[in-house]
Amino acid sequence: MYPDHTDRTPAVRAPEVHHPTPITPTAAPYAAPLAPVQPHDVPTVASIVLPDGRIVTGYAIPTAQPEPVAHKPAVSRTAVNVALGGVGFLAVCGGLLVLTTLITALTALITQLITLAAVIFGGWIAVQVFSTNGNKGGTTVNIRKAVIKRNRFYQ
Repeated sequence: MYPDHTDRTPAVRAPEVHHPTPITPTAAPYAAPLAPVQPHDVPTVASIVLPDGRIVTGYAIPTAQPEPVAHKPAVSRTAVNVALGGVGFLAVCGGLLVLTTLITALTALITQLITLAAVIFGGWIAVQVFSTNGNKGGTTVNIRKAVIKRNRFYQ
């Protein structure tokens, strides 16, 4: 893929020498045996005569003792976790229900206040329009036959 560079000689590197670091022995809490050690008690050899007359010889194997079973609680942890999750979910749902009820009530209150303000303001406007108090205020201008020429009024 890449061309060989033949125009220069390869670089010569000095050999790397690695010196191992000796491990210093540490005080072990127990000494390892130097030679294989036989178990303290040699199992006894037992012979059994089978019903058909054959004899079987072998080491006697001690009966295996079952390990003590850890005390199991009456209710599993999974069931407790599921129950606690359900209680938490119900608490959240209850809080959300109260929150949505509060928001709905506030919305209804604001709507009623806006409607009340519109009714009062509309009533005030109606009283102002339909009242017959002689002077309604403002400037009264009676326009008769007016002639407008060059943006000026002439009577």
